[in-house]
Amino acid sequence: MKLVYKNLDRGCGSIKVVPDESEDMWHAYNLITEGDVVTASTIRKVQTESATGSSTSNRVRTTLTIKVENIEYDTQGCMLRLKGRNVEENQYVKMGAYHTIDLELNRAFTLTKPEWDSIALERVDMACDVTQKADVAAIVMQEGIAHICLITSNMTLVRSKIDIAIPRKRKNNPSQHEKGLVKFYEAVYQGILRHVNFDIVKCVLIASPAFVKDAFFEYMIQQATKLDQKIILDNKSKFMLIHASSGFKHSLKEVLQDPAVVAKMSDTKAAGEVKRLETFYTMLQCEPARAFYGKKHVQKAIDAQAVETLLISDNLFRNQDPIQRKEYVKMHDDVLEAGGDVKIFSSMHVSGEQLAQLTGVAAILRFPMPELEEDSDNDDSDAD
Repeated sequence: MKLVYKNLDRGCGSIKVVPDESEDMWHAYNLITEGDVVTASTIRKVQTESATGSSTSNRVRTTLTIKVENIEYDTQGCMLRLKGRNVEENQYVKMGAYHTIDLELNRAFTLTKPEWDSIALERVDMACDVTQKADVAAIVMQEGIAHICLITSNMTLVRSKIDIAIPRKRKNNPSQHEKGLVKFYEAVYQGILRHVNFDIVKCVLIASPAFVKDAFFEYMIQQATKLDQKIILDNKSKFMLIHASSGFKHSLKEVLQDPAVVAKMSDTKAAGEVKRLETFYTMLQCEPARAFYGKKHVQKAIDAQAVETLLISDNLFRNQDPIQRKEYVKMHDDVLEAGGDVKIFSSMHVSGEQLAQLTGVAAILRFPMPELEEDSDNDDSDAD
């Protein structure tokens, strides 16, 4: 999604965006709520009467501004249909008249909200920042040359090009060659630390001819161990070493066609959600005092600053009741402020459907809270 402009002041204001892929319609569906004002191009059927009294109808394209009262999302056609009353003067549509706007790919629309909360702003950043969609990173390299890339479903972004001259290996003086290699490896290593966001990236491909990738990977792990850089050590399993014909960007094509890479990359974001949900279920069985679901119990855990990871469905942020939506937004914000992690699950994915069966909100706690278990038991006995 392309951001044309953002005009926000103290939580209210408008943004203008252009959806350029089907996934953007899903983002728009999560952004627009009842009561918001949307301006977009639309088709209107207009009747005109001639001097003789005969009437004809024509379809004209016009720009309308409506206050949204109903939102429909067509998952098959990836189309968003908004219904509401016209709130700005228009030569074809009276003020207050109902109209339906179909949001279309590659057509801009302006969204105005009375209040932009943290969830809505986060969704805009996610939709408009291409690096937020890049859950695969790739480093293609050969001796002296490396390209650090981020890969989205639609494009490959070169974030850094490293080009360092390495002296030839000489029998009498091999140390200059070794020093050059170390300097090169260190530059690539620092590039990974700078450009790869391991909170988003689920797979890091290191590709090269011969054994350059293996030598670099060994150097990186040694340095991370020596300097105790947990960001690399904790994500060691995300790295994958692959053969490539060169260290130039065009070699990525053959790398991404490798069957092992295809299997590793498949639905990486969704795989991360599934893994987190599995962790919750395991905790629920093995340490039930550290795993809770349901708004009441999760809220008590948040109040005690006990939540390590909050699992919440994006469906809850589309709640038509603004008071309830604000409560879920506050839960999200409070967990982050307390240093916890928040995973927002897509209701369009199987993991999101599973979470919906657990009320749509669950939490993994930092420490046991057996008193919440007792509350659950009391609730059950009251129900009986």
